[in-house]
Amino acid sequence: MTRWAKDVSPRNVHREYPRPQLVREEWQNLNGLWDYAITAKNSEQPQTFDGKILVPFPIESALSGVMKRVGETNRLWYRRTFTVPKAWRQQRVLLHFGAVDWEATVHVNGKEMGSHRGGYDGFSLDITAALKPAEEQELVVAVWDPTDAGPQPRGKQVRNPHAIWYTPTTGIWQTPWLEPVASSGIESLKIVPDIDAGALKVTARLLSPGDASIEATAFDGRRRVGFASGKAGSELSLHLPNAKLWSPDSPFLYNLTVRVLAGNKAVDEVKSYFGMRKIALGKDEKGINRLFLNNKPLFQFGPLDQGFWPDGLYTAPSDEALRYDIEVTKELGFNMARKHVKVEPARWYYWCDKLGLLVWQDMPSGDKYISPRDPDIERTKESSKQFYAELKALIDQKWNHPCIVFWVPFNEGWGQFESAKVTDWIKGYDPTRLISSTSGWADRGVGDVHDIHVYPGPGVPKVEAKRAGVLGEYGGLGLPVRSHTWQDEKNWGYRSYTNAQDLTRAYVNLIRKMRPMTGEQGLAAAVYTQTTDVEIEVNGLLTYDREAMKMDRKVVAAANRRMYLPAPPPPIVRTLTPAAQEKAVEWRYTTNAPAETWFKPEFDDSTWAKGPAGFGEPSTPNTVVRTPWKTKEIWLRREFEVPADFKPNTLNLQIHHDEDTEIYLNGKQIATFKRWTSAYEITPLEKQAAEALKPGRNTLAVHCKQTTGGQYIDVGILDVFEREE
Repeated sequence: MTRWAKDVSPRNVHREYPRPQLVREEWQNLNGLWDYAITAKNSEQPQTFDGKILVPFPIESALSGVMKRVGETNRLWYRRTFTVPKAWRQQRVLLHFGAVDWEATVHVNGKEMGSHRGGYDGFSLDITAALKPAEEQELVVAVWDPTDAGPQPRGKQVRNPHAIWYTPTTGIWQTPWLEPVASSGIESLKIVPDIDAGALKVTARLLSPGDASIEATAFDGRRRVGFASGKAGSELSLHLPNAKLWSPDSPFLYNLTVRVLAGNKAVDEVKSYFGMRKIALGKDEKGINRLFLNNKPLFQFGPLDQGFWPDGLYTAPSDEALRYDIEVTKELGFNMARKHVKVEPARWYYWCDKLGLLVWQDMPSGDKYISPRDPDIERTKESSKQFYAELKALIDQKWNHPCIVFWVPFNEGWGQFESAKVTDWIKGYDPTRLISSTSGWADRGVGDVHDIHVYPGPGVPKVEAKRAGVLGEYGGLGLPVRSHTWQDEKNWGYRSYTNAQDLTRAYVNLIRKMRPMTGEQGLAAAVYTQTTDVEIEVNGLLTYDREAMKMDRKVVAAANRRMYLPAPPPPIVRTLTPAAQEKAVEWRYTTNAPAETWFKPEFDDSTWAKGPAGFGEPSTPNTVVRTPWKTKEIWLRREFEVPADFKPNTLNLQIHHDEDTEIYLNGKQIATFKRWTSAYEITPLEKQAAEALKPGRNTLAVHCKQTTGGQYIDVGILDVFEREE
């Protein structure tokens, strides 16, 4: 349990109005205890129920009070009663659901009111016709969720959690509520800021327009600063000269009131807010593409945020808990978070708007997955239709949040299809935001950025004429903290450490290596994996229960804030022996185990084969394979010359290894690496490595052992002289 769980009870569970940008004063919260039952998928509504469940927590979660799996062969049923206040009886009564995963059918007093498919978007039903006068009303919701047995968007939910795949969420997981609305009341608002024109554009969509008109009033606090009126459905333009701009450093929000008038009478009124901000792609003074916020370049930097909770799974225990994650992210010096293959309740985006955190919003993934070099998948007509429907709902329902600056339709080839078509559709539908078409892996050359993943990294894609280069994931430094892990043993991280000091040092070293990449190499944004631990993943900045910060807060915050400084002067780099990225260097190699002295300079390798680097399997990401290698192990040797007058500054390995690697220089072991990298990295060598280097002829020897997945090895040696900033 997290610290917030102790305050959760049937009478105190997510009591806040759930839709901060379309607020009405009159409403009824339906969170609390409901009856639940699990039946076979094709069974009729049960006559008796299995017990009580605390809504809005998914049935698999501890906070639901149930902690049961449902599965694709079963159906989950909810039941509760409610009463309608007398004052509502002359209006329409709407039933809203923040989110239900995945297929929901709703009955009121035995009448089917409608169905909805989509685990991440809200939906509303007009239940007026089914209500009984002056009586208690019965509400029944039936839910079916195939999780990863179906092609629908599901993110990281799987039936059998392991590694980076987590416990599923089934059923109601965001607040349901009732509210009375006039027949010509407001159904939705579309808010578009235009800082260049000094205007705000507002469109109100009504339940039943008729001859109604709209009034929109903008406020700075209580001071009225803009007004416009017009016909329902038309776009209103509020003039806002010298507007205060929204940014992470100054997240100023204006208040907005929108009224519906029939004749001269106001029949509906909602409260909202907006931020005046602009996101765009632009070139800096050197012609390199950057991410511009409010017409100025801004390096965007933040954690991968998965939005899971140990006690509530997809549902945070409270609104305070949602806010806490964002406050910590800001405290650590980040200005952005990438919401990873999940969509949050509107309250999470409200806190990002309020506190000033940029958001890259992923589309939850689903269907089949591809490897980095595979073509896009081919979805069925039904799968494609559902993807577009849920994508459109995501954009529609989160449109008004100024914090959201990126849409990310695909991650690492998960469900990736029709890449160019999907990207073009998003750009046409929402031209006000940027698009990372696919974050990591299968780049198709479309979208506003070339987004790569490098673990632990960092790395940067090559500068392009039309797109900015971003590092969509890197880091993943792991540390299990005893008594704060999902399970006692066999926890997982991309790189593992045993104490906070070493973890902090490793994190700062990643920042140090990344800083120069923001200069002429063109790195425009970076995403560190990740905000918190999630189940068996222990590579969070925070533990899963949010109780422990794993690194030194002040050191991390100071390092992070350096990322927003102008890039330091590029270092002077001298290549002693190049990697395959630079040149087709010839090595001696063997895949048969050699003699124990294979790494010594005097060893005779004349019987070994010859081949140019790199060595491996072409499907391995970000490689330059010139010599195929498909066996379990490979041994490499090559000689290179060092000038007699050479004096080393800082020796670095330029390396891409997949997986375990040992490196020897003139018979002395200078480095050992476990697991893999997903791109080339520059890694400083210890000072004693320089002692192995000598004028004249030197011998570099490498052993790489394949353990799982892709395979590749390539090594170069650089001497780097850092200039003063």
